Amino acid sequence: MSTGNPAPSPAPVAVRTRLVSMAQLAKHNHEKSVWVARHGKVYDVTDFTPDHPGGDDLVMRYAGKDMGDIMDDVIEHAHSDSAYELLEEHYIGRLPITAEEEAAYDTIVITDDFVPPDSDVKADFQKHAFLDLSQPLIMQVWRAKFSKEFYLQQVHSPRHLKEPARLFGPDYLEMFTRTPWYVVPMIWLPIAASLFYRSAQQFTLLEQGKAELVPLNTPVTFSPAATATTTACFALGVFIWTLLEYTLHRFLFHVDEFLPDAGPFLTLHFLLHGIHHYLPMDRLRLVMPPLLFFVLSFPFTRLAYLIFPTAAFANGVIAGAFAMYVCYDCMHYALHHTKLPAYMREMKKYHLLHHYGNFELGFGVTSKVWDYVFGTMLASRS
Repeated sequence: MSTGNPAPSPAPVAVRTRLVSMAQLAKHNHEKSVWVARHGKVYDVTDFTPDHPGGDDLVMRYAGKDMGDIMDDVIEHAHSDSAYELLEEHYIGRLPITAEEEAAYDTIVITDDFVPPDSDVKADFQKHAFLDLSQPLIMQVWRAKFSKEFYLQQVHSPRHLKEPARLFGPDYLEMFTRTPWYVVPMIWLPIAASLFYRSAQQFTLLEQGKAELVPLNTPVTFSPAATATTTACFALGVFIWTLLEYTLHRFLFHVDEFLPDAGPFLTLHFLLHGIHHYLPMDRLRLVMPPLLFFVLSFPFTRLAYLIFPTAAFANGVIAGAFAMYVCYDCMHYALHHTKLPAYMREMKKYHLLHHYGNFELGFGVTSKVWDYVFGTMLASRS
């Protein structure tokens, strides 16, 4: 039974959203793939179309198009509240809401040297009432009364500035949020090298029947076997990092589905990864600040010393993981800003599609391997 005032379409709470251009929407206009748009949201109604009470011809009339307000027209075809709820079950994404999104969406597919247009800061704030990019951002997020749905929609609608945005007002806080790419290898490569040396030293001492817990500066002549064992542990660490890269990106940085709808949690999300999706080309926020990486890596290094049989083994694994982390962060910076050789050009397109196309897929940065394994491969647009 129809109601006099149809209920507004409920928000897709806790659903990660893909971006669908009008051009992509238009391609899904046949019986095997029926997509429609309504109020900025996109729905895949392929399975429902044959069962539509008013006949499939009414749905096919709008296949690949925006339906406008046709569902609210009781003269054309009356819809009950349950019809709107059923429609939301077929929700798959949304249309671009900024000019930058639309331009980026079209450009990213065809170019290896992606340079998005700068956002009009004043116009953007007036239009979306989200964040004023001319002012420090963190306190705006903290004080705002955004719903999670609105926050996630906006933070995954990229904006672009000529200069890095400011997160905090005081300089003593702001300095911890800005990290040039070269800081990562400067800090973590020496640490990785020291851990490799320590591992080889400890394996040599173990071969000689001595205790491995001796000062780092203890003179030791490495044996070939100890060096080979350390290298094997290092390789294992590289492998483990690739899995951590995927896992942390998917289940920590993109924890959107389980993110509590409360200001403190939205602020934490913004600090961890939201800022990167909101301002994906910010040169000083493309690699992890050293303090943040230390906090995130500490429990994993402690775990390594617990689960591996010796400190020598753990040090070799951690050395490989840290070295691969440096490769990851430097590559991440390059994927956003540098002209690249063939493999990295392909990964650049892949990663930027994660930002501008569908952020619920494509979590690999250095490789697509784990996306293949876990079924989160981000395919080129069809």
